[in-house]
Amino acid sequence: MLSKNTVKFIKSLHQKKYRFESGKFFVEGEKSVQEVLSSNFETELLLATELFLEKNQKLLESFRGELISVSPKQLESLGQYQSNDSCLAVVKMKANQPFSPEKDELIIALDDVRDPGNLGTILRIADWYGIKNLVFSPQTAELYNPKVIQSSMGSFTRVNFFYGDLEQIFQKWNLPVYGAFLDGENVHQIKRVQPGVILMGNESKGISEKLEKWISKKVTIPAFGNAESLNVAIATAIICDNFKRILGS
Repeated sequence: MLSKNTVKFIKSLHQKKYRFESGKFFVEGEKSVQEVLSSNFETELLLATELFLEKNQKLLESFRGELISVSPKQLESLGQYQSNDSCLAVVKMKANQPFSPEKDELIIALDDVRDPGNLGTILRIADWYGIKNLVFSPQTAELYNPKVIQSSMGSFTRVNFFYGDLEQIFQKWNLPVYGAFLDGENVHQIKRVQPGVILMGNESKGISEKLEKWISKKVTIPAFGNAESLNVAIATAIICDNFKRILGS
């Protein structure tokens, strides 16, 4: 049975303050919950309709958290989806742990990317191109924001991420850093790149001045029309596509 305390707790997870106080966040919708249940994230609580439970019996065989059967109407009142007739999971956050780059690895770094939808889409882009590791400046949007989780469509479960000082990280790694700038080299004309870091900047201000000294090469996406700029997630996809083509993987 769904208690008032459980309802209150889940609703509190809509706010960043309570997510970090509890170390938990929520995931909703059938596909995203299926992804998180199949991942190495620890799901503590699952609220699910009878239909979801019937369709996912095999997946739930290994589930060891608390399971509560609920109605679609109850789900709609808890999450952000206007219509959720399947499930909602409460999941433990992962520790914010640095990682060491692997040989021949391409990494995405985000400098102050503030929009949760952009961050979620970039996670999907990284997942699509097989980019496993991402690093974020402390000012970048919170990965556990429900809008990030929703727009990532489950990709957040298949990438590693770390929030930290990008200057210190770049200094430690000593890898090529390719920064997205309006006055960079045409990404379509670049013939050779080495595995390293693709750095994307803030939606309106671009890459911060303090990080420019770490840029090995500035790259740009040429415009053929009159738009002032590209959305940062779209720009990330274009640069990733070109780099993967050049690297041959």
